[in-house]
Amino acid sequence: MNNLMKCYMQYARGEKNSTIFNVMFAPFALMSSVIISSMDFLRRHGIMKVEEPPLPLISVGNLTYGGTNKTPFVEMLAKFALSRNIKAGIVTRGYTGKSHDVILIRNGEGRRELTGDEPLLLSRELPEVPVAVAKHRIAGVRALREAGAELVIADDAFQHKQLGRDVDIVLIDAICPFGNNKLMPAGIMREKTESLHRADVIVLTKSDQVAPEELNALREHVKNYADESRIFTSRIDADGWILRGVSEAPKAGGRVFAFSAIGSPESFSRSIRSAGLFMTCHKKFSDHHAYSQRDLEKVYSLAKKNNADFIMCTEKDLYNFPENYEWSFDIPLAIPKVKAVVNETEKFFALLTELLQPHIVVASNGYGEDAIGVVLAKKLRAKFPLSDVAAFPLVGRGEAYSREGFAVKSAPSVTPSGGVLKYSFRDLWGDMRAGLLKHIRSQLQDWRKISGKIRTPICVGDVYLLLNTLWGSGKRPLFAATAKTVYLSGHWRSERVIINKFTLRTWTRDKKSAEQLGGNAVFSGSPIMDLLCENGADYVRGDVVLLLPGSRQRACNDVKLLLDAVEIMSAGGEGVFRMVLAPTLPFDDFFAACESYGWQKNSDTLTKNNITISLTYEPVARAVDGVKILLGLGGTANQLCAGLGIPVISIDEKGKRVQKKLLGDSEILTEANGASLAECALRVLGDKELYEFMSRAGRERMGQPGALDDIVSYTCDVLGWDAREKVYNIFSKEKDLHVARKI
Repeated sequence: MNNLMKCYMQYARGEKNSTIFNVMFAPFALMSSVIISSMDFLRRHGIMKVEEPPLPLISVGNLTYGGTNKTPFVEMLAKFALSRNIKAGIVTRGYTGKSHDVILIRNGEGRRELTGDEPLLLSRELPEVPVAVAKHRIAGVRALREAGAELVIADDAFQHKQLGRDVDIVLIDAICPFGNNKLMPAGIMREKTESLHRADVIVLTKSDQVAPEELNALREHVKNYADESRIFTSRIDADGWILRGVSEAPKAGGRVFAFSAIGSPESFSRSIRSAGLFMTCHKKFSDHHAYSQRDLEKVYSLAKKNNADFIMCTEKDLYNFPENYEWSFDIPLAIPKVKAVVNETEKFFALLTELLQPHIVVASNGYGEDAIGVVLAKKLRAKFPLSDVAAFPLVGRGEAYSREGFAVKSAPSVTPSGGVLKYSFRDLWGDMRAGLLKHIRSQLQDWRKISGKIRTPICVGDVYLLLNTLWGSGKRPLFAATAKTVYLSGHWRSERVIINKFTLRTWTRDKKSAEQLGGNAVFSGSPIMDLLCENGADYVRGDVVLLLPGSRQRACNDVKLLLDAVEIMSAGGEGVFRMVLAPTLPFDDFFAACESYGWQKNSDTLTKNNITISLTYEPVARAVDGVKILLGLGGTANQLCAGLGIPVISIDEKGKRVQKKLLGDSEILTEANGASLAECALRVLGDKELYEFMSRAGRERMGQPGALDDIVSYTCDVLGWDAREKVYNIFSKEKDLHVARKI
C-alpha cells in the first residue's frame, strides 16, 4: 500500500507518468473540471451568493494540494499589520478540525481535534491575534469583528469563493508548482492554472530552493496569467529553535533524523541540508497526521538505528503530538522556527496598500436615477474620502457624474428613447436598431473588468438595473428601488422574488412598498426627496412658472407644447418663466427646434416678442426656489416638485398616466397641446382651494427624505466600509513614509 501511494504521489506531482493512473483518474478529473467551471459560472453571475465580509480581508491561498508555506506567510502578514497598530484577525477552516461552530482561539489555547494543527500554531506565534476556526468562514469573520479585529487574513481561501475578499494572494511552490497539471484526483491541482487570472498577487515561494533558471522559467509561465508587477518571490528564513532535551541547537555537520506530516516534505529535507546538517533519514507521514505515542516511539527507534544526534520535525508537527506530551527520549528533539520573507518587500507592501483601497460603484439607469446616484456618490465620498467612488450609469454618458468628478466605468448608451425598456414596442425596436444590444454587451464586459476590485455595488433604479449589475459584477447589490411603488401597481411577483433573493437590502420609496416587498426591504425616507437635501434647496413659493421639457431626444418635439403654453399664459397675465435644461439633452437640436418656433436663443434666455424664458442648467432641486406651478414633461423631476408641494401639470400619455398613479391628486394630465396645458395651469392658479389640495397631496405622496443617509449608515454598520477606510489610511501613510525615506 505504501509503494502504491508513493507511485501515485510521484504521478500526481509530475515526477513519473502512469498510463494506469491516467486512465483510472481521467473521468474524475473531468468531473471535477465540470463542477468547478459550473460553480464559477454561477458565482461569476451572482446566482450563487458571494458574502461580503464586514472587515477588509486578505486571502492567502494556492492552486495545489500540498505545502506552499501558507502558514508562515499568513503569520508574516499578521505581524506586519500589528506593527502598524492594526488589530488583525485570522480566519481558517481548520484542517481536520471537527467542530461545526466558530471557535475563537487566543494564545494557542485550544484542542487539536476540534481546531486542527495550523490554527493552534498561528495562535501560539501570534498571541495578540484572535484566530477563528470556522466551517463557514463568513461566520468566523463576523466573530473576529466582534472580537475587535480591524483586518482579517483568510488562510487557504482561494477556492473558498463564496467569501468576498479585498486582496487575493496566491502562493505557488517553486519546487513543484503544478505537479502534472491535472485536477484532483488525477493530480494535485485544486483548480486550473487559468484561475490565476483571479489573483491580485502571486508569490513564488521557496525561491531559494530551486535553480535560478527554473525560477525564471516559472515566472515566465505565470506571466501568462498576471502582470509582472504582481509577481513576487519569497523564501523561508530561520527564526530560532524549539529544543527538547538539550539546550544547544544542532551544529553544521550534525546527524539528524527527520520526520514530518506536512504537504511538502521535500522542502523540509532541503532546508535541513541547506543548514549544513547531515540528514540520515526522513520519515514521512500523511499531511496533518496526528501522532500517537507509538508513532513517536517508532521515530525514536529509527533515529537510534541511524545513530542520529538529533531528531527533527517541523513546528506544525509539534501541534500534532499527543496532548500535554513531554519529550522523554535520550535523543534530543530540535524544531526549527521559520518565517516567511518576501524578497521584494517594499514593492510587495506598496502593491498590497494599493489593492486595499476601497472601490465603490453607484449604478443607475436614467436621468432622474443619475441625479439621485450623484447625491449618493457624494455622500459616500464625504464619508469615505480615501475610497475610490465611481459611477456605472446604464443610460446616456453619465454627464451628471462626470460634472461632479466621478469616474464613469460604463460604456455610453445613447438611444432614441433615452432608456432601455420603454412603454411601447416601437420605442424598444428603435433602440435596438440604434445598437441597444451592443450597448448592453459592452456594459456587461465593463462590469467584468471591475468586478474583482469593487465592493458591493449600490443600484438606484429598477429591477433591470439590478439584474444587469448582478449578471455583470457577480455581486449582490444594495438596491434603492426608485422605479416602482405600490402607487404604480407595485412590483410584479417575479420582481419581488428577484429583489428578495438577489439583493443584500432594498430601500423603497414609501412604507407600503416596503411592506409589499417584505424580506429585506425597508423604508427610511424617499430617495427622490433626498435630492432636495443634497442641493441645499430652501423652497419658497414665488411667482415662477417652471418648465421641464424632459431629458431625452423627444424633448426637441415636446418643447413646442411648453412654448405654446407660455405664450397663452403670458397673455393671461403670467410673466415669469424658467426652463430647466437637463445635461442629457441634444442642445443643438433642441435650440434649433426652439428657433423654428420663432424663439430667439440668447446666452441664458429664450425670447419671443415681449416674452422671456430664463434658462438654467442647474438640477431641478436648485431651480425650484420661487416656483408656484410646474408644466412638466419629465419623470423624477416632476415627482420632486410634487413632493415640495408644487402642483404639476403634464400631458395625457401612457408614460404620464403611469406616473399619475404615483402622484395622485398632485398632478393633472391634459391633452397634448399648449392650449390645454395653459388653460389647466391658469385654472389651478386661479382656484386657491384646488391649488392647496394639490400641494398637500404631493407632499403626502412623496414623503420625507432619508433613504440615502440610511444606505451610507448600512455600509458602515453592516458592511464594514469604515473599517476598510481606516485600514487603507494606515497602510497608505506607511507607504508615504517609505517614499519620504527614499527622497
